[in-house]
Amino acid sequence: MSSKLNTLRAGVLGANDGIVSTSALLLGVIAAGAGATETFTAGMAAAVAGAVSMALGEYVSVSAQRDSEKSLIAKESGELRDMPTEETSEMEEILRGFGVSEKTAATAAAEIHAGDPLHAHLQLELGIDAEDLTSPWSAAASSALSFILGALLPLVSVLLAPHSSAAAVVTLVTLVSLGGTGLVSARLSDTRTRRSVARLIIGGAIGLALTYGIGSLFPV
Repeated sequence: MSSKLNTLRAGVLGANDGIVSTSALLLGVIAAGAGATETFTAGMAAAVAGAVSMALGEYVSVSAQRDSEKSLIAKESGELRDMPTEETSEMEEILRGFGVSEKTAATAAAEIHAGDPLHAHLQLELGIDAEDLTSPWSAAASSALSFILGALLPLVSVLLAPHSSAAAVVTLVTLVSLGGTGLVSARLSDTRTRRSVARLIIGGAIGLALTYGIGSLFPV
């Protein structure tokens, strides 16, 4: 379950970045006075570069996390093999920390260690599920694909809108899209919807304003 949630997280993050970074670049180029063809070409290049960057970043990050988790699993396996008595006592302490009585904790720890205690130690001690480690390839693919899908929204809008009103159309599409990703993000993380949506819309609006301002300072 955690690997699926991480893949979804990477997807939402990638979509959000695709929307914001591509829209910001488009507005900067539009503000600089570039033509429609140049603006769209710059946006396409930014979308491809951003997708590659997001995929690489997610792959490196998740690979490091996965390597760390594998190292912890190997360490815990060694401790269970070499120090079974100490590990049983540790399990008793963990169970007592959850409010289990001393006698029940001792009985439960003994039963756990009579079978395969690794899973219980990983879950209760380290919060790791050895059967559900996050795949760096899934995270990278999810991030790259969602970035491209997010970037398509401002790209299509700037392609279809009259160039004279492209900046306004891109801004509107961006803010509405950010509201959508904020809603999805809030549902996935079970947080307050309004706050999540407001954060993204306000942050996105500030980013768009800054890039538009910078573009207007350096006209083509």
